[in-house]
Amino acid sequence: VQLQASGGGLVQPGGSLRLSCELSGFTPNEYAIGWFRQAPGKDREGISCTSRTDRYIYYDDSVKGRFTISRDNAKSTVYLQMSSLKPEGSGVYFCATVMCFPNVMRPGAYWGQGTQVTVSS
Repeated sequence: VQLQASGGGLVQPGGSLRLSCELSGFTPNEYAIGWFRQAPGKDREGISCTSRTDRYIYYDDSVKGRFTISRDNAKSTVYLQMSSLKPEGSGVYFCATVMCFPNVMRPGAYWGQGTQVTVSS
């Protein structure tokens, strides 16, 4: 099981980025997939997830209305479209297998490497 995150970079406040998490070693709907963010000096926090069949979608309050998670099974990829980015959104973003419910997400066993997002003018 492997997850490969990409798409990070430097963006100005108010800008947009799309992160990708490429999945391999398992069928696309075998696991719920989530995104986590770790800011410097802070604990890793859950941002968003989608359940195995995309029945449940979760967003942390800090990103609701600005971030959108989606899954493309044909490409074995889960995306996180991030809009209206704020400086406090800077950090390393990780994708991982998770337990995903409408109001909560819990980390699972498999993690990808992180991709750095910096929101700064």
